[in-house]
This record gives sequence, structure tokens and C-alpha cells, in this order.
Amino acid sequence: MTGSDDTREALARVIGALGTGALLADERGFIVTVNAQGERLLGRPASDLVGRDAHDLLHRTSRGETVPRDRCRMRESVLGGRTEQGGEEWFQRGDGTLLPVGWLATPFDTGVRSPATLVLFHSTEPPGRPGAQSQGGGRLSELERLTLLAETTTLLTSTLDIHEALRRLITLVVPRIADWAVIDLLSERDEVSRFAVAHAEGGSVEFRDELQGPMPPVPQESPMPLSRALRGVASSFAGPETYQGAPDSGIAVEQQRLFEATGMHSAVVVPLRSLHDVMGALTLGRADQPDRFTAADIALLEDIARRASLALENARLYQRQRKVAETMQRHLLPKLPRTPGRSMTARYLPAPDASEVGGDWYDAFTLMDGATALAIGDVVGHDLDAAAGMAQLRNMLRAYALSQQKPPSKIVEWLDQATLDVAEVSMATLVFARMSEDDAGRCELSWTNAGHPPPLLVTQDGVARYLTDGHGILLGVTPEQVRPDAVAELPPRATLVLYTDGLIESPGHVLDEGLERLRRHAASLAHRPLESFADQLLARARPPDNDDDVALLAVRYEPDAFP
Repeated sequence: MTGSDDTREALARVIGALGTGALLADERGFIVTVNAQGERLLGRPASDLVGRDAHDLLHRTSRGETVPRDRCRMRESVLGGRTEQGGEEWFQRGDGTLLPVGWLATPFDTGVRSPATLVLFHSTEPPGRPGAQSQGGGRLSELERLTLLAETTTLLTSTLDIHEALRRLITLVVPRIADWAVIDLLSERDEVSRFAVAHAEGGSVEFRDELQGPMPPVPQESPMPLSRALRGVASSFAGPETYQGAPDSGIAVEQQRLFEATGMHSAVVVPLRSLHDVMGALTLGRADQPDRFTAADIALLEDIARRASLALENARLYQRQRKVAETMQRHLLPKLPRTPGRSMTARYLPAPDASEVGGDWYDAFTLMDGATALAIGDVVGHDLDAAAGMAQLRNMLRAYALSQQKPPSKIVEWLDQATLDVAEVSMATLVFARMSEDDAGRCELSWTNAGHPPPLLVTQDGVARYLTDGHGILLGVTPEQVRPDAVAELPPRATLVLYTDGLIESPGHVLDEGLERLRRHAASLAHRPLESFADQLLARARPPDNDDDVALLAVRYEPDAFP
């Protein structure tokens, strides 16, 4: 890093104001400046530190040996420009003794062109030994506060499950800051529920179910701490004395009960407030820790609450969109026709981790000449656009197939050209088939395949094979292409399986493995009734590490069966 003396002096003032050891390293890992606290902890003056390689000079193993460069996470952070943290590591003091440290390294904007990294560190020696810092009673050092805020951001933004995010929030603050954590949530209808009352017990966090559940409504004029927080007014201190008088609302009654049950002598109540709404309140309390909360604690907790609230708002917005998409998707999946000689069943499963909404779909309907049309497809994408594109694609396919007595290939050619004008459909895969009986009573299947996994035909005696003919490129690539048709005869009591790629794809495995797994399971289930066949096929063939949704349409030819 290069810069003027004024720049260096300004940087020294910035890190000098930090309440923990701090040094600034340039893009090569050389020390640019260090604060007074860092000099004291390391037992070295700044003149012995500045201009030296931080790793080579300081970083040691517990036996005093230099840590290999390829094992130094701090050096990786400096050279890679990313945030890292660590503990149970050692720096070498000026007198040759070892200082056990915890540290946090993060990119730092110096105002000049070259990058730099700020390294914060503190002693982890027990009290009474040289360099130790006493942090009793729930008080945190500056580094510990910064670490807590970094962990809050990392942990809460890595999940879109609201309940999981709140549980992570509790484990971040209990018992590090408080013995008790209470989270009250506001619903979209402004109803209050006590989501969690958690207590640190024996190294773990225990939830008190009897103190959780629905709460009275928020009083609009109450000056009491929780009522103010749930209105988004302000953070407040609270204690058992706060609720000794006559309660002014139902919430005050519940708070009185809470303090009596938990034994908290000091608490802070902080709003969980996003950019648009108040989502609830976080109460942290101390019963076993003797220190009372201070104004410095409120500043830290408000910062945590702000980060938590943004993460919760993202999760809530995501779940709202997902609910809309799932509802839309399920309502658009059709009711299957009841057709003589054919039994049908279908399944749709969302992604296992509920992280995505897919464009998988199926359809079955009776054509004008009595034949049965079958379709399954997948619109590229995992969002509301994919679900909307799926609906448009299905509706257009139905319209073309019902209005034109044409082979499947011609219907799909028209559909391919029409997708050019559908903004929500960039690319899609599809199998479209027609099942009918000829004059001799034989069941014939004709189909065309637009880039989709091949249909699977399973005979009654367990012979399973893929119908690989009639294959063409997926929709939305070359709309002018002529598509092929394929024809096969279905023997009595044979089962046709149409499916999407979520049933066969697995990270780290080739597609042929998934196809073979599906074929073998389908063959083994050939004797099962159709509903059981579909359920068991999904349960057995779907890869456990698959993160996609699945659509399945199974049709069994039963010449003697009638609905």
C-alpha cells in the first residue's frame, strides 16, 4: 500500500481509537501501522513492527515454530481480500514468549488505490497472566463485539427460514451476552406471539415452552418497554421493578409473569424493525450474570437487532413469494381425466430444502377423437416467472392439441414457435404424447420429445425400458426445426412413467446412474397398484441430495378397467 504521511497518520488515528489490538497490513501482508494496544500486547514498539511481514514476524505454533504459510488463514485473508477469524493461535512477543490470541481480519478501505487488511486481535490468556484482559460479567471486548456482529450477519443471512434464523439469533447472544433471550413476533395482522423464551443451562440453550405462545394485543398508548418496542418506538431497560405496579395492559401482565418465572434482574428490550415494518422485539435478560445492562450494551444490541431484522425481512419476503408461487403452481396442476382402460396418477414434490420454486408441470386431457393427451415438462428457472411460464406453456399446448387433430410433433412445433412471444419462457423441455386404441383394440402411444428425459415403459412382468426415439432439441432454441414422432405399442397392464429431472439428477453423479436407478426401481414395483407404485417410486428413486422439484405422471393401460 502506498500513500502520503498524512494518510498514514490518519490511519494510525483510526485504529488507535479501537479498544483492542489492531494492525493494518498491505496487499503483501506487510504491517503498515499498529495501535498502542497492539504494541502493548505484542511487547514490541511500532518501529519493530512497521514494514515487517506480519506472518513471518508474529505467527507461531503452540511450540514456537513458524506456522507454514499454506496453513495460515490470516495470511489467506490478507492476500485474498476476504474476512476470516480465528482463535487458539499464538503470536510471538518481543521477548520471545508466546501470546495466545483470538483474531479477526477483514478488508479495509484506506482511501488509496492499493488494498489493505485490518487485523484485530486480543489476548486469550486466563486472568492473572501477562497480557490478559478481564472480561467478566458478560462484558465483551471490542474485538468480541465486532466478531459477534460479523457472526450475526453471516449466520442470519445464510438461511431463508424465519424460525431457523431466530434460533440462530438466540444461540449467538445466549450465554455470550445474557442468560435469557425472549423473542416476540408480530404477524401481518399485528397479532403478537411469544416465539421463544430461551435460557442458558449447563452449556446448552433450553426453551421454556410454558412461557411461549400467543400474547395480548399491543396497546397503543402504553409506556411500558415491550409495548414501546413492539410499536417500534425505542429500546428500553427493564427489570422486575418495571412491572411492580398495576399492569396497564395484557402484555404487562405477561411481562410480570415472565420476570417472576425467569428471575431476571436486568433486561434490555429492543425492537426488531425492518425498513418497512416492525416485526417484533428482542428481550435479553440477566439472572445469573450479576452485571446490569448499560447504554453500551443497548448500542450493541440495537446493531444486532438491525442486522437480524434485515435478515428476517428477507426471509419473510422470500417465504411470501414462495407461498404465492407454490399456490399458483399447485392450482395450475390439472385434475386428471377418468378414461376407460387407463388408470392415471400424478405427484408433485417441491424442492427438499424449500429453497426454490420450480417450473415442473404435467397435464393429461381427452382429445376430440377420444384419445388421451399426456404431457410433462420443465420450464427453465426457479421463481414466479418459471411458474407463470409453466402455466402459459400448458395452456397453449392444450389449445393447440384440442383444436387441431395433428400428430404430437406438429403440435410441439407450433408451441415452440409460440414460446418466442412468451417472456416468462426462455427455454423449456417437454414430452407430449398421444395414447389411443386402434381398430384391433391395441393401445398405441405416439410421442415427441423436446429435450426431456425419456419416458419409461414398464411391463406387468417387470421389464422396463426407456422410449428414446422421437428425441429433439428443447423448446426455445431453434423454433423452425422439424420435430420427429415415435410410436410404440403398450401391452396390457403396462405402466408408462413420465417424470422430470429431479427424479434422476444428483450432484456428483452422471445422469446415466440416475436413469438406471429409476429403471430398476420401477421394474421392481411393476406388480404394485398404481398409487402405491407412484409413491414408492418417488421414495426409492429420488436422490437424497437432489435440490430440485419433481413432477411424475404414471399411466397404466388396463383394457378391462372402467372408471
